[in-house]
Amino acid sequence: MDRPFEPDVLDKAQRIARQYQIVLEQQDDGWYGRGLELPHVMADGPTVAECVENVREALTGAVALMLEEGRTPPAPARTGKRICQLNVRLLAEERARLEAVATRLGFSSMAEFVRTAALEATNH
Repeated sequence: MDRPFEPDVLDKAQRIARQYQIVLEQQDDGWYGRGLELPHVMADGPTVAECVENVREALTGAVALMLEEGRTPPAPARTGKRICQLNVRLLAEERARLEAVATRLGFSSMAEFVRTAALEATNH
């Protein structure tokens, strides 16, 4: 890390960062990784193990900075909490059509309908 953190902040950050998932991608000269929960936190390494270690260190630093600033780090993805939001601009007519279909199909909200339909489309 580029700078020291208070020991209690660093300890908490390490505990949180250890729970985060790492997305790896092989490249010509080694491995590239990023955090699933913090996708803008990334690192690389010549081997999988070194890449994971480097990403974990970067995640720890990012979480420690968030904690220092009084911000709440994202929950680990495995908790199943929906923390990501997607905003979609619709015409008034499109919104009305989606709401009508969602209601007709028994969804609790248009958002539930849109998420379900979009995720089902990714399985095809």
